[in-house]
Amino acid sequence: MDLSESTVRDRAREYAATEPLFDVERQHVETVPQTFVGDEYGRRDAQWIVRWYFRRYLGEYPDRERREREEAFRDNAFDDVIDALDDAVDALDAAVGEVGAEPTDATTDGDIDAALDALTDLDGVGVAVASAFLQFLSPSRFVAIDRRTWAVLAAAGELDGDYPDPPSVADYRRFDDACRAVMARTGVDAWALYRALWRSFEELPGESP
Repeated sequence: MDLSESTVRDRAREYAATEPLFDVERQHVETVPQTFVGDEYGRRDAQWIVRWYFRRYLGEYPDRERREREEAFRDNAFDDVIDALDDAVDALDAAVGEVGAEPTDATTDGDIDAALDALTDLDGVGVAVASAFLQFLSPSRFVAIDRRTWAVLAAAGELDGDYPDPPSVADYRRFDDACRAVMARTGVDAWALYRALWRSFEELPGESP
């Protein structure tokens, strides 16, 4: 698997041209960072990210597990959701500067841990789903972890081992380090890298979602 700059940029463009959810994803990439920094958002805004994590598989993710996780998240008290998002935003402010701004090199493991810990306190949110919140809270900096994105990085020699199911916080930090290395080498941001990794999965032989 080749993750050169030209390949990453080509795959990201292919994703934009072919993936049916791209337009709505792009809208959320543009609006979510400021949505959750403010006070005027509703339960559905948070639920969208949880649903996105599973439904982007377009029916290929096990339906029972998807429904259980979505229902568990829906059962959280909304005040708890607000508190978790506030804590995650505060942690990301420390990690990458103001949420929604261009990323810096100031990220520490502790900042990432704090953001993930705040989000995973919510029912229905493991590290994988929490990483989806990171991706939309700071789309220039973070990539959501999943079996597909991990498999492509592993095939490219950026990660060792099979996808840990479910991933731990330490697994996400390892994944994040690999993503940062590719971003630094190719000059793309995390949103472009996510699209390239997701699209490149189709080129891996014998893989399934």
